[in-house]
Amino acid sequence: MTRIALCLDLNGDQIARLRAGIGDAELEETGDLTGCEIAFGNPPPEALAGAGGLKWVQLESVGFGEYADLDWTTLGQRLTLTNLAGFFADPVAETALAGLLSLARGVDRLARLQASRTWEGDPIRTRLRLLKGARVVMLGNGAINRRLAELLAPFGCEITALNSSAGTADLDALLPQADILVATVPDTPATRGLLSAERLALLPRHAVLANLGRGSLIDEDALADALADGRLAGAVLDVTQDEPLPLDHPFWTCPDILLTQHSGGGTADELDRKIDTFLANLARYRAGQPLQGVVDMTRGY
Repeated sequence: MTRIALCLDLNGDQIARLRAGIGDAELEETGDLTGCEIAFGNPPPEALAGAGGLKWVQLESVGFGEYADLDWTTLGQRLTLTNLAGFFADPVAETALAGLLSLARGVDRLARLQASRTWEGDPIRTRLRLLKGARVVMLGNGAINRRLAELLAPFGCEITALNSSAGTADLDALLPQADILVATVPDTPATRGLLSAERLALLPRHAVLANLGRGSLIDEDALADALADGRLAGAVLDVTQDEPLPLDHPFWTCPDILLTQHSGGGTADELDRKIDTFLANLARYRAGQPLQGVVDMTRGY
């Protein structure tokens, strides 16, 4: 009998639905990988090497950075890792759009004024901007940015998307003309620290940066300084290097910054949809068909 380790928190109804979906397989609700062939969720990385019978792990995330340092030359001979590639495209793209619109139309500033019962009125008007016709550079051309491009289409934005084959010279050439830079790239050796102080300085003063991929992309001290000095107009950050963000981090008090606290992919039915994704992949696994979302550790995504 196939044993499946459950490595994420579900409520009673969700566990019942999962049990019904896996049929005659045995569900190990504690997440113990011993004797399990399959794991659903994100088990501790250190447990994978010792789980000799484990053949497939369906992650509940897109990111898999905590598993990157394992010996995949050996582990990859018996274990397949799948992630939720494309799963969060709609909610994260809508979060990006909401953040960009909020900064452009001053909604963040107006909310703070309302909270403090301060009426500023007409002086606000001259600080407002439009998304209409904005030049948008997208760092990454995966599902999230492709969906965001669709959402931005009615605004008539000029969109340039850079995929993994683009070089840093291509990015550097585009940054000085960017009104908006949106990043959705994974954490890889090539992306860590890519948006350095020197590269952030290439952006115009009126530019807004949105990062919805991984916090390792950005030199956070340089970004905080640029925002504090008015050398950038704003930032929408769904991810940061440390999460939760430390209480003494400058982002908490930076002007014109929206911290969405890695909630950008959230929806009320998120866990139910994760179950659906797992069960669909389980059907492929049992039928000997290729799994969806297989992670290629040699590419880093």
